[in-house]
Amino acid sequence: MKSALFVDFDNVYSGLRRLDPAYADRFARHPTQWMEWLIGTLSSPDHAPVGARRRVLVRRCYLNPQAYQRFRPPFNLAGFEIVDCPALTSDGKTSTDIHMVLDIVDLLQHEAGYEEFIVFSADADFTPVLRKLRRWDRRTTVLAIGFPSAAYRASADLLINPDDFIRNALGFDDDVEAPAPAGEPGASRGELADAAFKLMHQVVAEAPGPVALSRLAALVLSDVDGMDASSWAGFGSFKALLDSRGLAPLQVSWDGGGTVHDPKRHAASTPVRRQGGGDSDGLARAVTDFVKLEVGGAKQPIQCATLANLIIQKYPQLAVDWNGRGTFRKFAESIDVRPAVFDWSTSGGIVSNGASTAPMQRPLDLWGDAQHLHSAAKQVHEVTGMPLLSPQRYRLLLGNVQADVLAHPFHLIETTKRVRDRCKASGTPISRSDINHVLRGLLFCGHSFEDGPNDTASLGMKLADSVKAQCVREQMVLDQTMITTIESWLACRTLSQESA
Repeated sequence: MKSALFVDFDNVYSGLRRLDPAYADRFARHPTQWMEWLIGTLSSPDHAPVGARRRVLVRRCYLNPQAYQRFRPPFNLAGFEIVDCPALTSDGKTSTDIHMVLDIVDLLQHEAGYEEFIVFSADADFTPVLRKLRRWDRRTTVLAIGFPSAAYRASADLLINPDDFIRNALGFDDDVEAPAPAGEPGASRGELADAAFKLMHQVVAEAPGPVALSRLAALVLSDVDGMDASSWAGFGSFKALLDSRGLAPLQVSWDGGGTVHDPKRHAASTPVRRQGGGDSDGLARAVTDFVKLEVGGAKQPIQCATLANLIIQKYPQLAVDWNGRGTFRKFAESIDVRPAVFDWSTSGGIVSNGASTAPMQRPLDLWGDAQHLHSAAKQVHEVTGMPLLSPQRYRLLLGNVQADVLAHPFHLIETTKRVRDRCKASGTPISRSDINHVLRGLLFCGHSFEDGPNDTASLGMKLADSVKAQCVREQMVLDQTMITTIESWLACRTLSQESA
């Protein structure tokens, strides 16, 4: 797949720097590292040719030399053409977006016939050019650090998850934790990976020919104590686990169903047909029916790790990449299993059926005397992606943030972990992803945890202001009633009045 990459350096660097200066520095100083991930690991956008592999024929980085000249050498070494975009106004405005759009339109009509255009920028000004590319039947992949507009997100064929980029492309992989295996509370992510790779090398060494990746994945799940198909020791997927170390000197092929072989002992690997004849839609329907049957017959909620293992036992071909979705969670979110419901707010996630799991509380029950806010809050959640937590949980979350930053220096990853643990210890667990979303929202609206103020009321009001701004950006009408609802929902209006 012939690809062209356009990097708005200023936009990506400043976005990463708001989250953590170390992220921005890694991005700027080691482009070769994240380029390897982009080419070798990142999935292809929807409707790309089956089995397509990227050839990034054009690599262009647009930066302001007055501010970022020091980062030019690493991008030169990574094969980038660097387009200087100096400030043209007194407030530092550059012409980066114009340069990028003109170059994209120029390459759109190039005789090379570029099939994929990759844009690294959260600037919604690129929305029209993404739509133009779609009309010309080109694939678009976007990395947007921050909270890009809904229109911008919807205009891309593939939106790179910023957390995945930070974790997998930049190498800050301590943002994912492996669950401790039952009976082995001290087992670590590294120990699980060690056991998995030892088993895979052993299986291939004993095999008379190439070994199907689906068989390897299924054996790792069944024989490595503590490994589960929903988390893969914290790597998220079997492919990510495999890519973390590789199997050299063994050779891995992802064609067809995928195989591993020893070039010294085995004949050249031939593509393997996926079980089920390659009918991904039919396989998804079969799994949907299976999940409904399993959950419908359960008297208690089922842990997602348990459900994932049950699915793999019945459909081992899913073990490699979850039908092209990469992770169990993304696969689960792609199928309609109603009336069963996935809940990712607890550690590892659970799936339940309201008709057969009476102990489970309905989401609305958690809102108590604030149920009148739920309908409007859900509208805001659907527009902005703000976690649909009850006001009580927002009070708890922000209160624990306040307590944590009083006791420890702020660091996005570590603060998220500690706040998660504080919430869990209080008997009201809140998922790490929800906490991360809230903290990133505060950072992107300009809050500095080093400078404060970090009291619950101030954090809540800043969070509400950020959400209101996102609503306005998405052209959602905010009357005084909705403004009051947002402030009450995020537990800041009442808290501010009480503190006054």
